[in-house]
Amino acid sequence: MKTSKIIAAAALSMLAAAGVQAETYQGVHSISSNIARAEVKAQAVVAAHSADPYAEGASSRIATVPSGAVARATVRSDAVVAAHSANPYAEGYGQGVTPVPAGSAERVTVRAQARAVAHGVGQLPL
Repeated sequence: MKTSKIIAAAALSMLAAAGVQAETYQGVHSISSNIARAEVKAQAVVAAHSADPYAEGASSRIATVPSGAVARATVRSDAVVAAHSANPYAEGYGQGVTPVPAGSAERVTVRAQARAVAHGVGQLPL
């Protein structure tokens, strides 16, 4: 029983050794930069005094006001129109009332027929 455990352990270790691949060592890489030391120092000072882009809430700052070509009065009137219009996100928006097509019958004729039916004189044509 001990022999089978030793053989199994040896087989597993050989499989593990076959799966391991080491990286080759290329040595220390030399620095190749075209920027002068003074310029790097100036960039470091600017970066140190600017806001931390990784801070919590860094992107939640107030956006700058865009300078547009639209007059203030135009934007205000558009906002008033939008505020008084129907809510496009409301349930049933756009359903509206079914438009009644304009018929060829005159109002007086239709009214007379309605009165006749209300008094039981005749039937409406279907």
